[in-house]
Amino acid sequence: MSLSLSSADALVLALPKGRILSEVRPLLGLAGIEPEAAFDDPESRLLRFATNIPNLSLIRVRSFDVATFVAFGAAHLGVAGNDVLMEFDYPEIYAPLDLRIGRCRLAVAEPEDMVEGDDPARWSHVRVATKYPEITRRHFAARGVQAECIKLNGAMELAPTLGLCRRIVDLVSSGATLKANGLVEIEHIADISSRLIVNRAALKTRPDDLTGWIERFRMATDAL
Repeated sequence: MSLSLSSADALVLALPKGRILSEVRPLLGLAGIEPEAAFDDPESRLLRFATNIPNLSLIRVRSFDVATFVAFGAAHLGVAGNDVLMEFDYPEIYAPLDLRIGRCRLAVAEPEDMVEGDDPARWSHVRVATKYPEITRRHFAARGVQAECIKLNGAMELAPTLGLCRRIVDLVSSGATLKANGLVEIEHIADISSRLIVNRAALKTRPDDLTGWIERFRMATDAL
């Protein structure tokens, strides 16, 4: 993939919308980044924001899109969960730092009434609803199970209830959503946290700028 940002351009940091953004926000301050007022205004429709640093701007995009913006060179740096990195596996992305935020886990779940008579070790084929089809296929293929994945972008817990499939693969934090929908976590796939990611081509062309920001975020993470 070609890098679309030249070395003369300002740096762009891609951040995820949603829950993780509230956890990223303190890190920005500790790293010395103060966005313009519109960044914290819930009524603002802006997607790109100036900061107190003249050569750094922020963009706010969907969590899955952060990795794509960085991989294709539309942003130099970003914050993305390792679930997203595992799903897309972009070779153009370098993930030098675990920010230790957004912690949860990726897991397999099924209806509570199935658990007692179910033995995952005997599965040969499963149908699963998930927004992580690549991770799911790799997870099951590693033990010789064929996974038929139904791609959903949300409301995964409805799939077993409405007969779309019997199992899901999704992020789990407290487990409260699973419990509220009659589901039980039965397999752990991976621990998840958010990472600082960098475009590899940008790191080669602007090593001083980008290693400097990696170190700033490293110190911010340690301080937090």
